[in-house]
Amino acid sequence: MTDTVRVRFAPSPTGYLHVGGARTALFNWLFARQHRGVFILRIEDTDMQRSSEAMVEGILEGLHWLGLDADEGPFFQSSFVDEHRRAARLLVEQGKAYYDFTPKEEGDDKTVKERISDRVRSQTGREPNPYRDLPVEEALRRVEAGEPAAIRLKVPLEGVSKFDDLVYGPQERDYSDIEDLVLIRSDGHPLYNLGVVVDDIEMRITHVIRGQDHLTNTHKQVLIYEALGVQVPRFAHLPLIFAPGREKLSKRKHGEIVSVTTYRDRGFVPDALVNFLALLGWSPGGDQEIMSRKELIEKFSLENVNKASAVFNFNEADPRDWTDPKALWMNAEYMRAMPLDAVAPLVADQLKKAALWREEYDGEKKEWFTHAIDLLRARYRTAADFAEMGRPYFSDEFDYDPVAVKKNLKDERLKDLLAGLGRRLAALEDFTHDTAEAALRAYSEEQGVKAGLLINAARTALTGQAVGPSMFDIMITLGRERTVERLNRAVALVGQ
Repeated sequence: MTDTVRVRFAPSPTGYLHVGGARTALFNWLFARQHRGVFILRIEDTDMQRSSEAMVEGILEGLHWLGLDADEGPFFQSSFVDEHRRAARLLVEQGKAYYDFTPKEEGDDKTVKERISDRVRSQTGREPNPYRDLPVEEALRRVEAGEPAAIRLKVPLEGVSKFDDLVYGPQERDYSDIEDLVLIRSDGHPLYNLGVVVDDIEMRITHVIRGQDHLTNTHKQVLIYEALGVQVPRFAHLPLIFAPGREKLSKRKHGEIVSVTTYRDRGFVPDALVNFLALLGWSPGGDQEIMSRKELIEKFSLENVNKASAVFNFNEADPRDWTDPKALWMNAEYMRAMPLDAVAPLVADQLKKAALWREEYDGEKKEWFTHAIDLLRARYRTAADFAEMGRPYFSDEFDYDPVAVKKNLKDERLKDLLAGLGRRLAALEDFTHDTAEAALRAYSEEQGVKAGLLINAARTALTGQAVGPSMFDIMITLGRERTVERLNRAVALVGQ
């Protein structure tokens, strides 16, 4: 086995790249980068009925967006099927596997009832397969004559299978609990445990880092490695990720909310999602949570992967807090810390999707655009918030929050006050933050009302919302003309 660390991420293209798969890819990528090793992408596409080219593209898109591009690959497992068959036939020739001529309904394509029966028998002692010791020459004659047969591995009848998992520690399983593994079905189709081992050998994989749900397969795969006479790689199984309610995360059950591309489309920063995923089941020690990729690479270790399952909280029905609060918080922290020229393309993408983009934002109004982003990002958590909550800054067509209207525009005096404030602002020689504030406060004093009444009413009049940046920052960002127009327009909402 090579001295260079070589790891692989091997998804099945039967669905998009979801959060659990992305975390597995990330842990492999971090481990490879830390050890100056090689990160390989292998698409396990042998399930032709469920695999699709669109799903392959979705996986590649998700990995590329996260910045987890492979050093080698993508390779496709379906292109190695002949190698899988050759390996199985070699094991037959060496007496380590055998042809099983059991009729299909009793052999490798068993019913659920038959499989349960097998499991029960394995608990009390394995029943030897009648073809296990059939001479190879006789078996080959029957196969050449066209008789269908599966190929099974000869699992030792006595002894214990052992390996040391880098997360879960020493693992043992009695050989008597493992039936002779089907390597090749009677229709010639190689099965998963054989294919993954042959591919990992061919790609010189040194460490297999994958989900804890594969832990039971590992004993079977160790047997195949040993039968093929090659060094067994080191294994590290990662804890499962649970959905709310502590049920296993499932792309089939939980839908797009667990898809990586959903986070891209809803305005997440790739580095923020990478940072969040790294902490789903791994702890760097200490209190630091915001970490750059360089820091993640330096700090990552399989020894600090938790054995307990992580919980990924989300609530798709909530338009505001739709995903894990920690993920949203972390994304907000990244957006606030990023250079404005790095945030601007993310915001532009969201405005384009919402039909709010103007070419002038990349031209004569570029300075205004970056100023608006800087003003708003202190309160927003994703780039999508700029097109949703930030709509009043990029369009004159926006909705008024009924709660904000009821709270801030209920005083009948505001019908005159808002119009009067508009006239006062329109008459200013210079329209700046300080002159707008001075004009509002002087006007409120003249009218015998608290400045807060006008400030809160003006915020709702200008943005349709009850909260936001400084009222006078809003005015200057919108400009005098839009500010006065919206103050006048809001008069009709007073008292509603």
